[in-house]
Amino acid sequence: MKDFKFKINGNEYSVHIANVEGNIAEVEVNGTPYKVEIDKELKQTKTPKLVRAEAIPTTDSHPSVAKTASPGSATSGSIKSPLPGVILEVHVKPGDMVKVGQRILVLEAMKMENNIDSDKEGKVIDVKVHKGDSVLEGDVLLIIG
Repeated sequence: MKDFKFKINGNEYSVHIANVEGNIAEVEVNGTPYKVEIDKELKQTKTPKLVRAEAIPTTDSHPSVAKTASPGSATSGSIKSPLPGVILEVHVKPGDMVKVGQRILVLEAMKMENNIDSDKEGKVIDVKVHKGDSVLEGDVLLIIG
């Protein structure tokens, strides 16, 4: 559990607290084990809850910018991951022509398969991911030109 070093009246003591249950502590002083009774029962502290700041993908210029274009726009550009996960299947390769709504890959996130469909029309310029790759939210999956 914890190790301490004490110096009492010029003597050095190495203390290791192995376990504390109720008001009994199992300690080891300079290699000799002891069971120590504590005056009052120690209450276990609860594990603190970690609060993290919201992660913003570095691929976005501003957090309010949409991850991909709206389905109505047929412009060239990149298709980004809508959530973190693992690539299960890639249905296109560079040089393929894609249409709006065409399935381009399958992403597993939170033990669910998510179909990623194209929201752009055009020719696949580059596929940035392969089957089995882990991706984060906002990562570029492929580029359509």
